[in-house]
Amino acid sequence: MSSDFYIVHKNILPDYLDKVIYARNLLSNHEVNTVTEAVQKAGISRNTYYKYKDFVYEQNNMSNTRHAVITLILKDESGSLSSVINTLSQYRTSILTISQAIPIDHKANVLISLDITNMSCTIQELILQLKELPMVRKIQLDGVK
Repeated sequence: MSSDFYIVHKNILPDYLDKVIYARNLLSNHEVNTVTEAVQKAGISRNTYYKYKDFVYEQNNMSNTRHAVITLILKDESGSLSSVINTLSQYRTSILTISQAIPIDHKANVLISLDITNMSCTIQELILQLKELPMVRKIQLDGVK
């Protein structure tokens, strides 16, 4: 299977998953001060909250938090990083951070974190497009969230 995620209607899921989301929202909106208060208000156990809090999200929240981290080894020549940035921009990604090490042996190691919420292709397609650039020696997808 190509993905770890499913899109399912909440009517077929246990109601405590909604309560986990509610408790997490209470905490993030500072309506309560502790997890104990949040789970009491939501009507679930602390165990249920901790078991599912990092795995269930409302659809609109998930789509707003898509990030990816990629590592590239580029040829150390003028315009290499600029070409990568232009390609990322072309596919409607937003660069959050760039970290570039001092070039050694005519190679530059670059770490880029991206907001891929509005990306116009899949992450696999983006990686393939970056691999096609003549200055890219190596590319690795480090993570997607």
